[in-house]
Formats: sequence, structure tokens, C-alpha cells
Amino acid sequence: MAGSPITSEPAGIYVHIPFCRSKCGYCAFASYPVAGHDPERYLVALFKEIAFYREQAWCRGRVFDSLFLGGGTPTILSGAQLTRLLAHLRESFALRPEAEISVETNPNTVDAAKLAALAAAGVNRLSIGIQSLDDQTLRRIDRSHTAAEGELALTLARRAGFTNLSLDLIYGLPGQTPAAWGQTLARAVALDPEHLSVYQLSVEPGSRFGELAAAGQLHLPDEESETAMAEATVGYLVGVGFERYEISNYARPGYRCHHNLNYWRNGSWLGLGAGAVGALAGLRLRNSADPAVYQQGWESGRPAWVEAEGLDRARSFRETVIMGLRLLDGLDFAELHQRFGIELRQHYGPALDRLLAQGLLELAGARLRLTARALPVANQVLAELV
Repeated sequence: MAGSPITSEPAGIYVHIPFCRSKCGYCAFASYPVAGHDPERYLVALFKEIAFYREQAWCRGRVFDSLFLGGGTPTILSGAQLTRLLAHLRESFALRPEAEISVETNPNTVDAAKLAALAAAGVNRLSIGIQSLDDQTLRRIDRSHTAAEGELALTLARRAGFTNLSLDLIYGLPGQTPAAWGQTLARAVALDPEHLSVYQLSVEPGSRFGELAAAGQLHLPDEESETAMAEATVGYLVGVGFERYEISNYARPGYRCHHNLNYWRNGSWLGLGAGAVGALAGLRLRNSADPAVYQQGWESGRPAWVEAEGLDRARSFRETVIMGLRLLDGLDFAELHQRFGIELRQHYGPALDRLLAQGLLELAGARLRLTARALPVANQVLAELV
């Protein structure tokens, strides 16, 4: 690609594939059942967006550290389509030789041939959306795969040569008990993944669960059961050698997700595809989440942006603090000051002092981090720093 690197600032590329086999009950993301959509037409529009950005100075002078295909379900595309997309991205943007290249997948959208195609295309990390390893729970949340298919996907990925596998799991689901969650955790660990993303269910407006909750028809575990699940998760995973490095993420040593670390450190990334958000040196761009609007825009030669916002220094600073405190390592005072020219304690004043006094934040050398007591209520604590 023409041009030479002009910056060493870490940066990633995120590509959104908004299609799935079906919509899960908890999902409020920009995703749509693939029936009634034309993935090939979507790819044509995506290639036009890639062509636009590859000519921008910000991208021409950049070497990217990570590439992440998310969704939706990127592997709803055929092996040939994925190979073509990945090749085009690698031709259009400069990636470091050691770049982390991740693809999200659901268990029943991959087979041996597709996994081999991904590996041959340079993908070196898979994130498999298993969510649960209990068939009754999977049916209740509208997943289209079984627990056995989840386990098989990981086995096939190993056979294809993947050595960096992440599993997504959710607890606090309808009808789920602490005992059933414990069985899912044990089965997941027995699959020997390098990384686990473990989320508590969040009932979002716009999801089927959101509608059921509004009608009083969503029956979730009680608070005591959810607390038991959360505590069991941390205790069990740390006990079997995973390091908790972010509120919801656990990794074997050396397998933290570099792409997501860039998000949590409020770095820069290029967002491509319907619903994607990009953050380019303080400029936040968001694409239309509607694939039809996105496609029509690029077919007419127009960017599909629906929002563009320039973040001032103070707001970027606050976002960096809030995102960085999600990491268990916390924030480095000197790095923050060097990056923004803002002194943390002076900026937050009494609010920071109060959280420190309440034992929700702690100083560890030159770093600020959430205390163990604050982690279960992290969102409420971080809201104090907005």
C-alpha cells in the first residue's frame, strides 16, 4: 500500500457484519436475520467504504495493530466471501506482521472447510459465541445451536490450527440457576480456551427480552442468585489459572485481547460496516445501522455516517478514565498527564476523594484502580466520574 507510517500510536480496524441466522432474545446489537438480505451486495458496499478510507491520510500513514470482524455473525458469510474480504482488507491497510486478526463466530456457522479458509486467510484468533452449554438455557434465549455444537466448533477450530480461542458466556439468564451456571463454566474450562468473555445479562431496550420485561413477563434469577453466579465466576476462573484483566474478561497469561485493550484504553480505530463506530484521533464517526441505508449510501458514493462528533480534550480525558478503570490494572497517572496535559486529582477533586474514602477506588503506586469491592458495582462507581 502506498505511503509510509507517520505514527506509532496503536490503532485497530473493526469491521461489522450485521447478519445472523436468527435474532437472539437478549440482543439489541445492529444485527439482522440474514434471510431477506443479500450479503454479496453488502460486501460490495463495504469494499467501497474500504476504498474511501484507504485514500485518507489518517489511514495511509498508519500501521494497524489489530483487525476484528464482529457482528452479527461474520461467519454467516461463505468461506470464499470471508477470504475475499480479509484479503482486500490486508491489501488496503498496512497491518503489523504480528497483528491480532480476530473473527467472531457462532457454532453452527462454521465447519472444517470454513475454519481452514479463515486460518489460511491469516486469522489468528477466534471468538466463539457459545453463551451457555445447557441446551434448555440455549433454547430459552433463542440460540440456534446446541451445547454439543458449541463444543464441536472449538474442536474443529483446534484441528484447523487455531491456538488462540475465546468463548463468550452469559449468566443471569432466564431460568438459570447457580448450579446450572457452574456446570456451564466447568464445561467451558474443560474445552481449554485461551480467553473467556463472561457477561451478566443486560436487558436492553429494543430486544425481545426488553419487550418481555416491560410487560412483566421476563423471569430472571433473583439478586442473590445473580450475586452467587458472579462470585462463583471470579473464584472458579482465577482458581484454574485465568487472569481477570477487565471486569468481564479473563485470559490465560499472554492471551489478553489486544483489539479490545485498545478500546478500553480509548485508542483510535477505524470502524467499517453498518452500525460500526470509528474513533479517529478524536473524531467519532458512526455509520447507519440499517444495512439498506448503508448500502444505498455507498452505492451512491456517499459515506453512510449518521453521526460525527469531535471530542474535546476534557471529554476524551474523562472517557479514557472511565474506560481505563474497567481494566484491573487501572490507570497510570503519568501516562494520562502526558497524553492529555490534565492532572487526574485536580480534574475530579472532591468526587475522586470521596470514592477513595469510600474504598471504591484505590491508589496502587502511580496507578488508580477499582477495588475488589467496587468491581460488582463498577457501572455505578464509574458513573460518578462522567
